[in-house]
Parts: sequence; C-alpha cells; structure tokens
Amino acid sequence: MEEMVYTVKEAAKVMKSHPTYVYELIKAGLIPVLKLGSYKIRKESLVDFLKKYEGKDLTNPYSIKKLEFTNAEE
Repeated sequence: MEEMVYTVKEAAKVMKSHPTYVYELIKAGLIPVLKLGSYKIRKESLVDFLKKYEGKDLTNPYSIKKLEFTNAEE
C-alpha cells in the first residue's frame, strides 16, 4: 500500500533535508501537519508544498525569496 502520511523524519528524507529544517517549515506555517501522537504530513500536502515553492529560496522559511542563479550554478 502506498504511503498516505509521512513522519517528519520520512518527509525530510523525501525532501533530502534534515528533520530540524522540516520542523522549521512547519513552524513557519509552510507545511500543514496532523498531530497523531507525533506530527504527520500528508503526502498530498508535501507534494503541494514542493510545487508551490518550486523556484524559491527557502533557506530562511520566514523570508522566502525568488531563486537567483549565478553562472557557477547554471
């Protein structure tokens, strides 16, 4: 059966980031969660988040910027 919800740790793995950073995204209100013992993130919510913020710099979840590329990054 396909996963419908992810733990924070699982979501971080999907996003190739760290669980602490996922908690920051949650605290900033960017990723909605359910509290089922611990935070759970619906797969659909995670996909929506990734689509919505594609092309954005989320280094600081409280100050989202448009992604700027330099020649070295292209």
